[in-house]
Amino acid sequence: MIKIAIVEDNNTLRSSLESMFNLTDGMRCVASLNNLLNVVSQVGTALPDIILMDIGLPNISGIEGVRTVKTHFPAIQVLMFTVFDDDEKIFDAIRAGASGYLLKKTPPAEIVEAIRDLYHGGAPMTSSIARKVIQSFQAVAPGAAVADYQLTVRENEILYSLVDGLSYKKIADKYCVSISTIRTHICNIYHKLHVNSKAEAVARVLSPRK
Repeated sequence: MIKIAIVEDNNTLRSSLESMFNLTDGMRCVASLNNLLNVVSQVGTALPDIILMDIGLPNISGIEGVRTVKTHFPAIQVLMFTVFDDDEKIFDAIRAGASGYLLKKTPPAEIVEAIRDLYHGGAPMTSSIARKVIQSFQAVAPGAAVADYQLTVRENEILYSLVDGLSYKKIADKYCVSISTIRTHICNIYHKLHVNSKAEAVARVLSPRK
């Protein structure tokens, strides 16, 4: 059972999402919030697997909300759900710890699939958002990740696959190895980049070097 929390200030949309998840096999909405004022206590009580979070929230933005959630509950995955598609919002959200980014025009069936994908190790993004992320990643000088962080060629390939939104299983299939082998590579990547999640790994490489 995938436990989902929704943070959305549009009451009609939030209610629709809540009903959709509760009517979907294998999913249950365990919290439905219209702001982030008490997010730590509310999330601590509900303990969702995934939080679907708006960015344009009253009082506290969704990007700040991601930081708060990941600080207190690092194992909970956050999927941004927003109308914003500008580069700054996208990368701010990823750097804050978001594991996926969907636009609100995403069809219901694709939202459900994105939740499942994220739960099983993917990094779902609306296609136009994924393209921006990939283009920004490709703008990094070839081999920069290897040079700056001493990643092996295979580790660099796997890092690119994470940026492309592939799940562990799809990466394993791509390189004809086991999922456990991919997990080992990813653990090594995290260690070398000094990060703890897919989103942080991508953000570390996308961020300008200091």
